[in-house]
Amino acid sequence: MSLDLEAKKLLLRKIPHGIFICTVREGDLINGFTASWVTQGSFVPPLVVMAVRSEGSSHGTIQRTKRFCLNVLRSDQKDLAAVFFKPQKGLGGRFESTSYRLGNLDLPVIEDCIGAVECEVIGSVEKGDHSIFVGEVKH
Repeated sequence: MSLDLEAKKLLLRKIPHGIFICTVREGDLINGFTASWVTQGSFVPPLVVMAVRSEGSSHGTIQRTKRFCLNVLRSDQKDLAAVFFKPQKGLGGRFESTSYRLGNLDLPVIEDCIGAVECEVIGSVEKGDHSIFVGEVKH
């Protein structure tokens, strides 16, 4: 039996997930993107798992700095999620749409969201067109 690609796409889109904005920083450069492939990985230690498109500009930043921040959006923040989803010409431009502060790990923390977790990468797996990063929640 061959794989029905349309059925696969429909079924995979039915897997529930939240909407987050992942923010990164390297030196003076900040960036962020909408992340939807995120899950809790462990209670002790507190871990989150996130898939990041390998060709995205933030992917390399996460690999080099070993840090990222997940900002948890409210259900009424779909417009903000859309801003961080669209391709951008230069790094950091998306932050004109929202206010942020630098957190304890010097990562951008969006001020108008449910909350955020700053993470240090403790593992990764590179497969397909995304990498899976495992982050330990530090703040």
